[in-house]
Amino acid sequence: MSIADVAARCAAAALVLVAFASCAAPEAETPHAPEAASRSALPEPPATEFDPGYIVSDDAFYDSSAMSEQEIQAFLESVSCRADEGVRCLADFTQSTTTQPALGGAHCAEYRGGIRERASRIIAKAAEACGVSPRTLLVLLQKEQSLLTRPSVSGYERATGYGCPDTADCDAKYFGFFNQIYNAAWQFRQYTEEPDRQYRVGTVNVGFHPDAACGASPVEIRNQATANLYNYTPYQPSAATLADPDAGDACSAYGNLNFWRIWHRWFGDPEAERFPAFFPPCARLVGGHACPPPQPTIPAAAP
Repeated sequence: MSIADVAARCAAAALVLVAFASCAAPEAETPHAPEAASRSALPEPPATEFDPGYIVSDDAFYDSSAMSEQEIQAFLESVSCRADEGVRCLADFTQSTTTQPALGGAHCAEYRGGIRERASRIIAKAAEACGVSPRTLLVLLQKEQSLLTRPSVSGYERATGYGCPDTADCDAKYFGFFNQIYNAAWQFRQYTEEPDRQYRVGTVNVGFHPDAACGASPVEIRNQATANLYNYTPYQPSAATLADPDAGDACSAYGNLNFWRIWHRWFGDPEAERFPAFFPPCARLVGGHACPPPQPTIPAAAP
């Protein structure tokens, strides 16, 4: 994500307490697809079917009720996890969290801190507070650090890649699992509430790699959830990457393609929606907002 977005988050949340974890030397990141969980994987379409303008539906991305805390825990327990020595798998990970107050009526609701909260509870509470799907956060954890299948100390510190721009070192003040989860959920809500950004609904140029010499091409971004992913990871896969996602070339960037592939593998089609198009847009969380509750009406006075 960009340095400007991190700075904006820092300024907006200056009074928010965050949880920290111990620091370790950064590990080299691999551009290749994360190791797949060995649970029963769903069919995954070929990478050539990836649509850069519509990676995930708004309904899938924002559905905070998609998984309960218990369902998240069961999912974590179902994933084949091979942790580094001395590191817990996410199914067994706990961390004390701090209260994050609500910041504005249209932004994240309060996250009430707790003692030794399980990872599943942290994910469920952050998703609910900021109005994003727990599936979005689970896929993000795997896409960024393979944290569900190959957890490490470094992976927990940088769990969602928040505060880790491609052109600079990670900002250590955002290290820690809870810190990373909450800030990523907060940032996705921030992108949604303030969508006038470089990557927005409409046709915009999207690069293929952090090296500008690799070029870019126009992408017609068709929904806010896809715009959010580009604001967080501003690259699309090149033709060579789509042709061979396990090898690619020197200009391959895998982030958003991996998000799409992991979602397919774990949860089915990320473009699916629960309701048909003729339902009101708010029923499908278009723009990231659910339909408002009905307001009671007062019967008209008798003449």
